Formats: sequence, structure tokens, C-alpha cells
Amino acid sequence: MARRLFPGAWLRKPHYAQVRFSYMRMKYLFISWLVVFVGSWVTYVQYSTYTELCRGHDCRKIICDKYKTGVIDGSACSSLCAKETLYFGKCLSTKPNNQMYLGIWGNLQGVIKCQMEEAAQLDLGIDPEPRKEIVLFDKPMRGTTVEKFKEMVYSLFKAKLGEQGNLSELVNLILSFADGNKDGRVSLPEAKSAWALLQLDEFLLMVILQDKEHTPKLMGFCGNLYVTERVEYTSLYGISLPWVIELFIPSGFRRSMDQWFTPSWPRKAKIAIGLLEFVEDIFHGPYGNFLMCDTSARNLGYNDKYDLKMIDMRKIVPEMNLKEIIKDRQCESDLDCIYGTDCRTLCDQSKMRCTTEVIQPNLAKACQLLKDYLLRGAPSDIHEELEKQLYLCIALKVTANQMEMEHSLILNNLKTLLWKKISHTNDS
Repeated sequence: MARRLFPGAWLRKPHYAQVRFSYMRMKYLFISWLVVFVGSWVTYVQYSTYTELCRGHDCRKIICDKYKTGVIDGSACSSLCAKETLYFGKCLSTKPNNQMYLGIWGNLQGVIKCQMEEAAQLDLGIDPEPRKEIVLFDKPMRGTTVEKFKEMVYSLFKAKLGEQGNLSELVNLILSFADGNKDGRVSLPEAKSAWALLQLDEFLLMVILQDKEHTPKLMGFCGNLYVTERVEYTSLYGISLPWVIELFIPSGFRRSMDQWFTPSWPRKAKIAIGLLEFVEDIFHGPYGNFLMCDTSARNLGYNDKYDLKMIDMRKIVPEMNLKEIIKDRQCESDLDCIYGTDCRTLCDQSKMRCTTEVIQPNLAKACQLLKDYLLRGAPSDIHEELEKQLYLCIALKVTANQMEMEHSLILNNLKTLLWKKISHTNDS
């Protein structure tokens, strides 16, 4: 009866189902297309970022071309360019002109660092190392004697470090390192490599601190490429996440999350003591004071014994060098007087020039980095005293009266407090 009254009614349901099926199919096709599009875009961006940051092939080609034409030489040149026993592994670069890779040299593991581009002038807040004449390797020139080369190196050290310590002894140390094949003399190609490396503050600091526990050992060099020992853990704390995920994580939550991925507290205390010892090493050492201008967890690491090792020291610069660079910097506010990320001076409003005294000492910056790291999970019996000492440390100012005395007192108090707590454990 219903079909006779409404002859088209029985056809409407199949027609509706067909339309709905078409809609669902279009919806899934659109979602699939969107997923493919976003995936392709992410892949492209990741690949573009990788190819821009990771230029190990270009670095090797530049170095080996110079080596094969006799312009440069060094202890790593033959392995890199002739025997091919020095390999580039995982890329760790964060800037295109500062190439950093995990590497394998025969049976040894290391980190390969290579400077890609010439920088004629230092820009504050961008990169603290002037690197003139690195790519061209045009100094010393043909006909330069060893004595003349020693004078060049001495003058460079005097400009960077001032009349600090025994500069002649440091010059001899450099010449000993520059003798890559250990034949008792420094050839012109070896001298060109050494001169290029000496423009890098990190390399100079590594030579000065080679006998210190927290500095990775230099394994070899070729041109402005050098190889250091590998460090097992390449960040003080945290976990590495894909950048797409990083976009959706609030910074506050990210900082808290980083603290979840840390060693046990006694091991953290041992690592922290290592950082305090490193600060001590570069504070008014035999060759003056060095300033930490990027105190970041990603620049610190540790080995399997939980001994601190510096991963990246490119932004640790001689105090005298920094003062020379920043003294003529024009400014309108204190924000114009920032060097790297952590070295801050004041703006003299009457002269519209940056002053030369860095406000915060290295120890205060190290304590700021260690505060959450050490207080999280700290034993209850020392938590209050540890917090007190850390805040006293963070409050240190270079301009304060008796700063050096306070610096030594707070540093020793922190080290003693931590050592007493972990000295009876296996982690010490």
C-alpha cells in the first residue's frame, strides 16, 4: 500500500546511501591528500635544513683540494684525503659555517669540526670568533722562517690574551702540535694549518687546557679542520625531539620535561662539580680570564663515568679580546651590549657606547644552569643549604666589591657540599 501511495519512496534510501558514500570517499581522499602534502612538505623542509646545515662533503672537498695541491698539511690530512680512514658520521652542526660531525678515525671515535666560511668581522650576538684568512690559507707566506712564524704567533697571542703567563712557552706548545708528522720541524703547509686554527678561540682554548680533565683531547688536524675525542653524552640533560613536535610543546613544559631525562642525583652532582671545576680552570688562569658567552646545556656533555666534558667551546672567549671588540659598540640601551647570548655589558648613555665590563661572571651563569638540575631530586638534608648557595652564586656580579673572594668562597662551598654528599657512593 505504501509503495503504491509513494512509488518513489523505496528508491530514496539507496540514493541517499550512494550520496553519503561519495561524500565519505571524497573526505578520505582529501585527508589522504592532506597527509601526503604535509608529509612531503615536512620531508622537504627537513632535507633542505639538513643540506644547508650539514655540508661535510663540501668541507672535505675544500680541505683535500688544498692538501693535494700542497697548500696545507697536518696530522689528519693523509687519513682524511689519501688513506680515507677518517670518516664523517652523524651531523651535529647547528650553523652552516660551523660544521660538526661524529667521526671514525681508524679504530677511534671522535668529533670532526670544520670551519666553512670566512668571517671578516665579528657581529655581536651572532658569532664570537673573528676568522680572517681561514679559507684562503694565505699565511704565513712562502719564505717565512720558523723564527718569523713564532713571532707571528706570539703577536697574535699578545693581541688575544695580553701579557699573560709565559706566552713563549705557549708558542712552543703550538709549534709542537703543528708538527703533524713529528719530524722535528714545522713545514710551511703545517704552519698554514696551524695559523688558520689559531684564529679560532675554541682551538686556542683547547690547546691551553689540554691537560685539564674537562677539555676533550685534540686528536689531529688538517687545515682548519680538527678532530677531538668523542664524548658519550652530548647534552647536560634533556631529550632530542623532532622539530615538528617541538613546535607544539610549551617552553615551560619543555624545561620541566628536560629534567625528567637526567642521571640519578649523585651522578648529576658529580657532573655539576665538573662544571664548577671547569669554571675554575678558565677563571684567571695562567693566560688570563676566559668568558663563557653561551652557557647552554647543549654545549656540555659527560662520559660514561659521569665526568663533565665540554662539547662546544666556540663561545668561550678571552676577556681581553672581548673588551677590545665591544668597547666601540654603539648602543641605545643595554640590549645592544650583548655578546653571544650570555655576555652582557652596560650601555653608557652619555657616550652611547657599550662599557667593557661584563656584568655576570662565569660562575653565576653556571649556577643558573645548574639550579633546576641540582635541586630536582636533591636529598632533603642538603636541599635548603644547596638552594641557598645556588642563589648566592647566581647573585654574583663582576662589579661587586671583593667579587673574587666571594667567587672563590661560593665555588668552594658548593663543591664541598656536593662532594660530602656523594663521596661515600659508587658514583663519586
